[in-house]
Amino acid sequence: MRQAVAASLKPLKAPFKAFSIPGSGGSSLARKIHLLTVGLLPIATLLLVRAGITPLAVILVLLAKWRMLAVRPRFWLTNIRANSVDIIVGLSTVVFIIHSPSLGWQVVWTVLYGVWLMLVKPSSKIYVMGWQALVGEAYGLIALLIAWGSAPLFVIALVAGLICYLAARHFFEAFDEVYSRPLAYLWACFAAATTWLLGHLLFFYGPLSQPALLIVAFSFGGATLYYLDHFDRSSKLARRQVVLLIAIAVAVVLIKLVPLMFYVWSDKVI
Repeated sequence: MRQAVAASLKPLKAPFKAFSIPGSGGSSLARKIHLLTVGLLPIATLLLVRAGITPLAVILVLLAKWRMLAVRPRFWLTNIRANSVDIIVGLSTVVFIIHSPSLGWQVVWTVLYGVWLMLVKPSSKIYVMGWQALVGEAYGLIALLIAWGSAPLFVIALVAGLICYLAARHFFEAFDEVYSRPLAYLWACFAAATTWLLGHLLFFYGPLSQPALLIVAFSFGGATLYYLDHFDRSSKLARRQVVLLIAIAVAVVLIKLVPLMFYVWSDKVI
């Protein structure tokens, strides 16, 4: 079964291999066409949003992943999950472009999306795949609460859990973790619970909400410790630095959350 799934993914990896190693395999024309389409996708997304055709921009991002379905139907779910982080980043970029305060910021998000497509996403190195998962999770959570902040809280919590599940699976499978699925489920439950609890008093630091800040901080800290332990590089100093990072994120949230909680409770008492 594992060999069959791997064989089904070969058509998906071929363009990335041609890009990451310019001198190996494939025709020069095919590589040029692939680079052209990859480079035009962020630009086309920006132009469609600027023209007010946002649904078409979303469709374009999804259509760019058509190769996921260019295999037997029984492999579709596997391919969709394997490409989920890339889809999250693409859809989140559309949200960021829509909600950008100026054309300059829209161009920044467009350039970052191009960097993702051409440099970050094609890499299969372990530490880069770890960063892919962290970026996808951060993008997804921030975009979710920007676009759907007024949606029912249980919907936001469920979607946040799904985003974190997909990011966690992407991260752990890069390390061939035996318990990648249960660990991903645990992280999804933590993210959904955190989003649900903090969503009752939702506030933002610019575009960054406090649930996204906390979850991303815990993700970065946990991923760093896991990476160091996996390669036997863990140390007391590294653990202290991670704990300090998480403590700072928690303090930033509490500084604004605690006074807000007292205000809400006092208002109810009155």
